[in-house]
Amino acid sequence: MSEKYSATPASAAAGRPSLDALDDESLLDRLQRAACDYFTQAGNPHNGLMADTSREGSPSSIAVTGFALSCYPVAVERGWMSRAEALQRSLAALRFFRASEQSDRPDATGYKGFYYHFLDMHTGGRTWTCELSMIDTAMLIAGMLTAREYFDTDAAAERDVRELADEIYLRVDWHWAQDGKSTIRQGWKPECGFLHYGWDGYNEAIVLYALAAGSPAHAITDECYRAWTLTYQWENLYGHDFLYAGPLFVHHYSHAWIDFRGIRDRFMHEKRCDYFENSRRAALVQREYARRNPNGFAGYGESCWGLSACDGPSVGRLDASGEPHRLFGYSARGVPYGPDDGTVSAPAVLASLPFEPQLALQGLRHMLAQYPEMLSGDRLAASFNPSLADSHGRPWVSDGHYGLDQGIVAMMIENHRSGLPWRLMRRNPWLVRGLRRAGFRGGWLENVAPETSR
Repeated sequence: MSEKYSATPASAAAGRPSLDALDDESLLDRLQRAACDYFTQAGNPHNGLMADTSREGSPSSIAVTGFALSCYPVAVERGWMSRAEALQRSLAALRFFRASEQSDRPDATGYKGFYYHFLDMHTGGRTWTCELSMIDTAMLIAGMLTAREYFDTDAAAERDVRELADEIYLRVDWHWAQDGKSTIRQGWKPECGFLHYGWDGYNEAIVLYALAAGSPAHAITDECYRAWTLTYQWENLYGHDFLYAGPLFVHHYSHAWIDFRGIRDRFMHEKRCDYFENSRRAALVQREYARRNPNGFAGYGESCWGLSACDGPSVGRLDASGEPHRLFGYSARGVPYGPDDGTVSAPAVLASLPFEPQLALQGLRHMLAQYPEMLSGDRLAASFNPSLADSHGRPWVSDGHYGLDQGIVAMMIENHRSGLPWRLMRRNPWLVRGLRRAGFRGGWLENVAPETSR
């Protein structure tokens, strides 16, 4: 990527204590700030777009842009950014998406209120012939609605944030994205129409379904959310009953914005569980899998776990013994059914902090001590693989940084520390309406006034 939008963190300042010398709060502060700094270093200030990765030539990811909008309030409250700067950056993104081309042209920015997964950092047009992404649009919209709730004064610029966020959200045609099917489709391309698969099985899409159900303009059908939960897979693994999803990120992304503690839909009510508890159990399943280490990968153990969607070594590399080693590149690695090639995601472990703080911190400290190469300027690499160690014992480490990793780390640390993102989104009328339409009851939802909008 060009130097102008470089997301490479600055080296740690001389004289600062090493991370292993810090107490837990100071350690989290350093890691969270480095994650938030990605969004000041990897963005185009003119249109608010955020680079998918720190690698040269990376396009913008609309989901990463949604995380950026969600992290600006965190940076302000932590004293790392002024409110004025956060407001300016948020308005740049909102104004761009409001004015960008919405049409079925192959080089547009979006269509039917949705946006293409990857956009050119400068023009904002579609790139890589990618799909119109329903889930990535949902995460972008979630970021906009976070900004809507944070910028709540009567100042004209803050009113603009709220009005733009509402306008962009209300024009998304979620009902169209069903394509007449029972569940929401995963994507659409102008060259071929809807992709031939939907958001089925438990995955990161609760935030998508909740926002789609909450729209007063183009909501999904009443049966859509229920139809999705009928595709769930409830399992018992290593003594834990939980709603199965192999990759750890599935158990994190919707939780960045939605506080699931104590609120239940019909499915979870029947299981006497909730999605927050389910994510806690998912962390325990991941840890137990790594402890058992059925494939005998180097480094795995009760303090080194975390299989998720992440970068990884490419096919064709050899392990330290010279034996062939099946590798998956960028892939959604999962527990216990795979794929698994010995690649571990430290950001995924840290994102489990709200659910299992002691285990997450224990694992993080162990990995930082054993594999310091995974850290650059206080910023975690996407992944590392000790089974592909070099002659000096150093593991394979993913090159550069991924915006999704930095976003989920910054938000989940904050949800653990103060709950700010959760508190902001509990105020959003569209999300509250969507959760209620999806059948969620109990907990904080019982204390929210009937839906209103400013």
